[in-house]
Amino acid sequence: MHFKEAKSILSPQNGMNIFRGCTHGCIYCDSRSKCYGMDHDFEDIEVKVNAPELLERALSRKRKKCMIGTGSMCDPYIPIEYQLRLTRKCLEIIAEHGFGLAILTKSDRILRDLDLLKRINETAKCVVQITLTTYDEALCRIIEPNVSTTRERFETLKVMRDNGIPTVVWLSPILPFINDTEENVRGILGYCVEAQVRGILCFSMGLTLREGNREYFYRKLDEHFPGLKEKYHRTYGYSYVVPSQNNDRLMGIFHSECEKHGILHDNEEIFRYMRTFDTGQHAGQLSLFDAP
Repeated sequence: MHFKEAKSILSPQNGMNIFRGCTHGCIYCDSRSKCYGMDHDFEDIEVKVNAPELLERALSRKRKKCMIGTGSMCDPYIPIEYQLRLTRKCLEIIAEHGFGLAILTKSDRILRDLDLLKRINETAKCVVQITLTTYDEALCRIIEPNVSTTRERFETLKVMRDNGIPTVVWLSPILPFINDTEENVRGILGYCVEAQVRGILCFSMGLTLREGNREYFYRKLDEHFPGLKEKYHRTYGYSYVVPSQNNDRLMGIFHSECEKHGILHDNEEIFRYMRTFDTGQHAGQLSLFDAP
């Protein structure tokens, strides 16, 4: 890793990334794409060492409370967070200033900060988002090798449920010829039902590939699924969007099961919910199906 003094921390949409790069090793990671302009190796984590100071300054100047988002590009709970504690320091600042939080991770390390997540959710709104892609634990270890397994993330969702913290699952990506099966999708949905997630984001069954992440993905296919890269080439060429041939059937199952169990599955509604600031835990819960 290396350190950088950043000039700012919040995007115009109030999102922040404390780190640039990741060591989770997910074979499909879009953040590896060259279009993001990362000028260092992806595993050489760039740490915005002054992130807490920048966030303190930014929130002190805001006239209206809002939701602060983090984790969309780089996971806030990569292993170095345990020694640096920058994510925790930023959560403390968000809590102190009475802002809301929408945080995305694949790691059960988020449980370390459960006290802060509860505090934020009591005074504003805290939405914990967790990505689930692969029900089979052995396959998960291949596709997402250096992060909490799907089962561990499921247990994390249940802890959030038991503490009244709303959760959203990202069912993405689903990899053609690897985990685009009914068994996989139903297994993940079963976890979501039991954990009483508020919503599930799913754009389609498939993934996206572009320069940077495509090359890494194909290297990993050669390593773990011999011959599958050639099948991808024959089927998709160099397309950006790589849809599963089972998309229609699996999306039908997805929407049907969400409707059956009262889980929000309209992406726009879920994003609207996560962007909408509410004062107090109960206001946040009641606003799930309301317009902002």
